[in-house]
Amino acid sequence: MSEPVGAKVSETGVTPEPPQGLRTGLRRRHMTMIGIGGAIGAGLFVGSGSVIRTAGPAAVLSYTAAGLVVLCVLRALGEMVVARPVAGSMGEYARLAMGPFAGFTVGWLYWYLYVILVGAEAVAGAAILGAWIDLDQWVLSAGLLVIMTAVNLLSVKSFGEFEFWFASIKVVAIVGFLAVGLAWIFGLWPGSEAGFGNLTGHGGFAPNGVTGIFSAIVVVMFAFGGTEIVTVAAAETTEPAKAVTRATNSVLWRVGLFYVASIFLVVTILPWNDAKVLQSPFVSALDHIGIPAAGTIMQVVILTAVLSVLNSAIYVSSRMLYVLTRDGDAPAALVKLNKRGVPARAVLLGTVAAWAAVIASYISPDKVFTFLVNSIGVVLAFVYVAIMFSQLRLRARLRREDPAALTYRMWGYPYLSWAVIIALFAVFVAMARNPDQRNQLIASSVSLLVVMAAYPLRARFGRKPPVREVEVLHH
Repeated sequence: MSEPVGAKVSETGVTPEPPQGLRTGLRRRHMTMIGIGGAIGAGLFVGSGSVIRTAGPAAVLSYTAAGLVVLCVLRALGEMVVARPVAGSMGEYARLAMGPFAGFTVGWLYWYLYVILVGAEAVAGAAILGAWIDLDQWVLSAGLLVIMTAVNLLSVKSFGEFEFWFASIKVVAIVGFLAVGLAWIFGLWPGSEAGFGNLTGHGGFAPNGVTGIFSAIVVVMFAFGGTEIVTVAAAETTEPAKAVTRATNSVLWRVGLFYVASIFLVVTILPWNDAKVLQSPFVSALDHIGIPAAGTIMQVVILTAVLSVLNSAIYVSSRMLYVLTRDGDAPAALVKLNKRGVPARAVLLGTVAAWAAVIASYISPDKVFTFLVNSIGVVLAFVYVAIMFSQLRLRARLRREDPAALTYRMWGYPYLSWAVIIALFAVFVAMARNPDQRNQLIASSVSLLVVMAAYPLRARFGRKPPVREVEVLHH
């Protein structure tokens, strides 16, 4: 394995730096599956039921619209990564474009998002295992955390391999569902009820109108979260710019196809207002078709999805903390790498912090744990807004200083970038007006304010003065 050579980039130019320690153990197949695996979580298999209940068969439009917004965000992020590949991605581009305060805020907010997600996924995985293994759920949560932490401590390659196979299982499951569902719809399955009558036969295609479609978009947008992980992982590939270009070009349309096509099949096979759809749409559809042991099969797939997200969340939180440490925004001791080039202390700190969420889920599931989960509900949208503003400012700077670096570009600059920002703020307004989603917006805003309030302390007491420079990777 080789090591990247770093360089500090600022508004004044590029100066060489000594080689950094993160290893380049991720390959092309790892990158593709990291993007797919990060986006396809348990939310698709379980949470899609509430989306269908909100929008009816028009949930297909909700997934399509949300997917397009996230695709634009990823494209904008990809533009920056190809022009200036960095470790830490989101936080570092905010730092370079808008200053150390923005870099500190985005970096810590993103770290917090994935640390709480580690705890939440460990709890979710334990709940599934609890049906098969007669142990207390806190023991099962601990076991999952220990196993996935060990995977991440071994090497970045071990993380990539586990994610490759976890994501592969999810992809095979979805492709199998698509094949069976299409056979059912077109009358090729024994005893099938061919046709598309369920799309319009229960109150129309959009029974709850445009309001229902838009309300569902708010929920769906966060289901696509995780595709941006490929830009964090780019720092540990041999060719970060090429890796991100390939992943960005392929991952989103594949994920979009999986989401949109599978939801289309669910609402075609079953009436959208069937009570079973809300509980577990995929299991209900497979039961209706007559697949034996459908519930058990999907539970295994959902557990795989949970472990995949858990694995990715530990990885992302550790790399974000590593970069924050390197920039002087976290204790210097956390930047230390083990012999395999893994920021072991950052991995362990993230796991220990995730334990707070696990403990809260058993001590105060209805208050503390619910608040923690709500507090990350909209954080990704905050990060998306920061990505778009960073892209707008860096694109303008690069056009003046280094136009040759803009080989991979955001479409429709600057109009589409502004349109995405407006769409994201429209999501915030919609959540504020919806009583069911308002708590998430409030709790996540509290998270944002806490991180922002911590910056003056860092600026005053930090050993290293706040910096705008970021490390650009060259292999």
